[in-house]
This record gives sequence, C-alpha cells and structure tokens, in this order.
Amino acid sequence: MSDHVGSKEGLKMLWAPWRLDYVKGVRANHCPFCVAPSEEPSEENLVLFKNDKFFVVLNKFPYNPGHLLVIPRRHVGLPTELTSEEWSELSRGLQCVLKVLNQNPSPQGFNLGMNIGSVGGAGIPEHLHWHILPRWAGDTNFMPLLAETKALPVHNVTVYRQLKPFFETFADVLNRV
Repeated sequence: MSDHVGSKEGLKMLWAPWRLDYVKGVRANHCPFCVAPSEEPSEENLVLFKNDKFFVVLNKFPYNPGHLLVIPRRHVGLPTELTSEEWSELSRGLQCVLKVLNQNPSPQGFNLGMNIGSVGGAGIPEHLHWHILPRWAGDTNFMPLLAETKALPVHNVTVYRQLKPFFETFADVLNRV
C-alpha cells in the first residue's frame, strides 16, 4: 500500500498535506485573480480574454470541459461593490461567453452562477467571479459519488486551444451586444 493512501473499514483516504494551509485558512499574499490578467493570455495561465473591466479564464479545477470564470478586474468580493458600469460590462461579457460556448463546445445546457463568501462555497471569496459551466446529458455519473473522482474527457490545454480562436474576436462580439 502507498504511503499516500490508506483505508479504514472501506473508507479510502488520500493524504494531501499540502492542503493544510488551505484548511487552516492561510492565504497567499496575493490574489490569483488580480495577478492573472496582468499577464498575457496563455495556455499556462488559461486566460482567454481580458479588457479593462473583466477577464475570462478557464477554471483550473473544472467540473466539466469548458468551465469558464468571468472575473471583474477590480478586487471586490460582493456584487453590490461593483459600479453600474462594471455590472453592465460583466453582464454583456457573460452573454457573449455563452454565445461563444454555444458555438464550441456546443453543450446541451449550462449552469451559470457565483458563490459568494467562503460559507457560500467561494474558493477565493475576496474576489467575485461567475462560473459558466457547460453541461451535457450524461456528464455526471457514479464516479464522484462512489469513487470521489471526476473523470474529465478533455484536458484543459486542449479546451484552451479549441476556445482561443473564438476569444480572439471576443472584443468584436462584446461590442455588438
């Protein structure tokens, strides 16, 4: 048996000591959502688009292929902290992202939402962000329930390469909405 996996009465445990800081609430000295748009979009940072109000990035820990985040550039934790202009621009951005995803990967549905605050499920509660999650019939199965494992059929870099051409003209799409 591996040093990293143990079991007791059928319960499997994966030892992940690197998560201790997260569990204790220790946070990095920087916000990853403030750093990401300062870099040029790339396969490494998964940023697909950025302007002066918001940016679009592939989720590094996706629930499904094409799981995108739409994130305001300004560091705010609540929708009520956004200006009317920011809210309007983000809403237009969400509409356009849905248009792009309808073209590729052409899902059968979407989950669209945000988690506000750590108790609300936000992994980075200090910086507001929307999740756009493409959905297909049969994309959920028994694996997460029984094996606590999510099987993703496509790697994030492959999804990035598929979506990037659509986002190269995203500013034009945004201006038409």
